[in-house]
Amino acid sequence: MLHELPRTEAVPDIATITDAESAAMARAVIRLFERWGVSDAEARNVLGGLAARTYARWKGGEVGRIDRDLATRLSLLMGIHKGLRYLYTDPERGYAWVKKANANLDGRTPLEIMTEGSMFGLMRVRNYLDAERGGW
Repeated sequence: MLHELPRTEAVPDIATITDAESAAMARAVIRLFERWGVSDAEARNVLGGLAARTYARWKGGEVGRIDRDLATRLSLLMGIHKGLRYLYTDPERGYAWVKKANANLDGRTPLEIMTEGSMFGLMRVRNYLDAERGGW
């Protein structure tokens, strides 16, 4: 006989990202962009068209509330960074990877794909790295 399993709630019990968590993710992403050699304009595109003034505040340490879209982007960026750290024992090679053309990405650089501004670009790069390290 079949028994119905309890359903998972569509809305998690966890509240939105705390201010401390938001600030930590923003600081980490800003440092990551510096290591990648990403310009402010490129960074804002990767973050979904973040306003120049907002990004400048982030760089100054003032991070406001982060919505779900932006939190997802930050999470994907952290996953990309983690994937690169797994693939490359030399961190500098991993940081340089984002600006190197890749035949598996239609000859484009990962940064070109990420700066299109679409969440799907970030997911494409993250999925590629996961597949490269055997995560599929």
